Amino acid sequence: MCTAATYKTKDFYFGRTLDYEFSYGDEVTVTPRNFCFRFRHMSEVKIHYAMIGMAYVADDYPLYYDAVNEKGLGMAGLNFVGNAKYQDVQAGRENVAQFEFIPWILSQCATVLEARKVLEKMNLVGTPYSEKLPCASLHWMIADKDAAIVVECVEDGLHVYDNPAGVLTNNPPFPVQMFMLNNYMHVSPSQPENHFAKELPLATYSRGMGGLGLPGDLSSASRFAKVAFTKMHAISGESEAESVSQFFHILGSVEQQRGCCEVEPGKYEITIYTSCVNADKGIYYYTTYENHQIQAVDMHRENLDGDTLRRYPLINEEQIRVVN
Repeated sequence: MCTAATYKTKDFYFGRTLDYEFSYGDEVTVTPRNFCFRFRHMSEVKIHYAMIGMAYVADDYPLYYDAVNEKGLGMAGLNFVGNAKYQDVQAGRENVAQFEFIPWILSQCATVLEARKVLEKMNLVGTPYSEKLPCASLHWMIADKDAAIVVECVEDGLHVYDNPAGVLTNNPPFPVQMFMLNNYMHVSPSQPENHFAKELPLATYSRGMGGLGLPGDLSSASRFAKVAFTKMHAISGESEAESVSQFFHILGSVEQQRGCCEVEPGKYEITIYTSCVNADKGIYYYTTYENHQIQAVDMHRENLDGDTLRRYPLINEEQIRVVN
């Protein structure tokens, strides 16, 4: 289970939670412009846009969960188990394996509009990275400062949807998630008025009652509604610190605590990490389940004309600032 969102103040922000019961060994990974991407069914790409994101690096290949390139285009893959169905390799198409979809888009596209054009020619296939890393069932959000889309490959083909909410979770498919927001039209940040019956002396008895009916469970449909509501009403100043802080609060509204989501006896899904990227400045911020202090990696402090991955293992130990 995962949740991704966009946010905009003076700059554009893109990020996600990764909710799972274990970690593969995630690292903030910078891919410079001259790192050679060897695509399974396409020719290798030696020169491309630089990118930064969270990845599991296998055999010096970045398997990105989420990333943003130097042009400000962001992309994240989220679990879509039971619905994702990839296509067979087809001659004459640009056949892209699901594990290389993020670098395929971010290496060559500067905007969502450019990504749409690439998607028209692409065939998304289920080639696994290796026997030990089988094909993952995913769907994706792609976003820049002006637009967001969702890409889903299902039984009847590849679909690209406009995403006016700028939010993505997991099942059901994205159009159903958007439709179900109709159930929450009455929810408001303002206090409610008595529409039940004017003859009855009904009144609010607590702050926040405009949000009655907003879901609070950890299901993907409920997280979609909760983050969409929180994000659409979030207010912060335009400074970097205020914007980043507010973004973490938005995704914090659906954070998963150990013990609350049992996936099998004795195993619990948790929010392994939460990310927030300033897509305009190329700064990747993150927190982990055990470490609430915000860490940052700036891609522009790296040699972006290099050909070697720059990797930063996550700092997972809690950072407590003692003040006396």
